[in-house]
Amino acid sequence: MSGVSLATAPRAEPDTTPKPPVSPPLRKQTPQRQATGVMGSLRVIELQLVAFIMVFSASGLVPLLDLIFPAFTSIYLIALSRLAFPSHGKSLNDHEIFQGSRLFRMYVIVGTTVGLFLPLAYVLGGFARGDEHAVRSATPHLFLLSFQILTENIISGLSLFSPPVRALVPLLYTVRRIFVVLDWMQDVWINQTLPHTAPIKDVAWFWFGRTLAAANMAYFSINLFCFLIPRFLPRAFERYFRERDEIGVKIVEDKRSAAMNAQHEDKKAD
Repeated sequence: MSGVSLATAPRAEPDTTPKPPVSPPLRKQTPQRQATGVMGSLRVIELQLVAFIMVFSASGLVPLLDLIFPAFTSIYLIALSRLAFPSHGKSLNDHEIFQGSRLFRMYVIVGTTVGLFLPLAYVLGGFARGDEHAVRSATPHLFLLSFQILTENIISGLSLFSPPVRALVPLLYTVRRIFVVLDWMQDVWINQTLPHTAPIKDVAWFWFGRTLAAANMAYFSINLFCFLIPRFLPRAFERYFRERDEIGVKIVEDKRSAAMNAQHEDKKAD
């Protein structure tokens, strides 16, 4: 979501051959394994919600531009993977672009809560209350986020897509969703008003929508300008060009070795 599937993708399986002593390494690896399990469970929950979100998002609540955006983005990413940043094949390293700390993983969980779980609760609550205004305000954000999660999970394990192309997924979707959240904020902060005689539950619901829209705007703006652009995207390009240089060096060494072997065989023939 913030690049969660790409930034914390499962690493290549390390060598698990038992080596004595066993107990100290197990104690050291336990926190990381627990964190990985949390992130894996989080992705499973996200994917389950994606199917649900896409069902009710297809009921005429999403503008045409937002419906077209995932298709355009997918075509653009495939074109980039073919023409601009072709994959070097299966990397010798793991698929993880950004190795996040425990604090980063907590940051991702907060983003999932603010960006996915709470807006979903807001939309479902809007259905239950008959608040069509709330449903229409938050549904486009959920629709785009569901496609982002789905795309990230699909391409994170495919060697067809190079690191720069994979890093552009959360970047492109986040840029678009910021404009969608701006419309959401305009709906709940400017276009929607509350009577002075409204009951307390309506006041609480009214401010829940306003706070949620503002929280999404703050989180994804920080995510875009403080993580995706300055850290995540450069890391992806750095890894891509490093792998390309390593492959180029290996090709040159192979050619040099083949030439030396050929010269050695010619000398033996003479």
